[in-house]
Amino acid sequence: MRLCVILFPLIATVASAQTRTQDVIYMKELGTAFTMDIAKPAKPNKAAVIIMISGGWYSDHTMLQSYAPSLEKVFLDEGFTVFEVVHGAQPRFKVNEIIAQVQTAARFIKLHANEYGIEANRIGVSGISSGGHLSLMIAGAQDSPVSAVVAIAPPTDLANWGKPNFVITEDSQLAQFAPILGINPTVPQNDIQALLKQLSPISHINPKYPPTLIVHGDKDTLVPLQQAQVMDQALGKQGIEHKLEVIPGGGHDFNTYNPGLKKAVEWFQAKLLK
Repeated sequence: MRLCVILFPLIATVASAQTRTQDVIYMKELGTAFTMDIAKPAKPNKAAVIIMISGGWYSDHTMLQSYAPSLEKVFLDEGFTVFEVVHGAQPRFKVNEIIAQVQTAARFIKLHANEYGIEANRIGVSGISSGGHLSLMIAGAQDSPVSAVVAIAPPTDLANWGKPNFVITEDSQLAQFAPILGINPTVPQNDIQALLKQLSPISHINPKYPPTLIVHGDKDTLVPLQQAQVMDQALGKQGIEHKLEVIPGGGHDFNTYNPGLKKAVEWFQAKLLK
């Protein structure tokens, strides 16, 4: 199972990019090149949205053809330059490695902002499900390169999954993710808890955390709504600008994703274009 990628219909399936640059290398490691595609709109507004191409911490280039065009269109139509980041796929790469990869991608984009016709202080990041998790981890990185984040149906607290002290892999639907999370079932429970806390966005909220919108469906049976609620509460306690949008009847599906993307556009317009 992939922790998200359900292909879903959106407003349209053909993106209105003026130009597209494929396979831009943002890092190399041990002979492996990690890449992203860049889509530039006909009328750029000098702001950018980084999209995490991720489902169940799996990512590949076929996903760029299958559902990325629908994701990017909503942002391109409003003038945002879109960076579609492909990370190393599990099971070859563990989640901690994937987090480091996408954080490097975001820093690369900010470093080269002028080359791409964007302003370095107008970069947002967004993703769905595991892509939302990675977006929040980028936002919480030291000297985070993004100025706003929207996470749709994201895992946020892997050590308290739906309720306190219930780890994500105790959920029968998600037990298969134990190896890529780096969990050794023979180690003490306290060690597992500590590992999962380090991989959880809720543990990386800091005073410089960017304005954050979380969108979640109240009928999501894969990622509990509680994950959005605890993250929202934690952001509030730290005084971070934040908002939680709960989609009535939305599951881990397009009933949440579609309105979530529309709300993402509005959030980025408010936070990156002011």
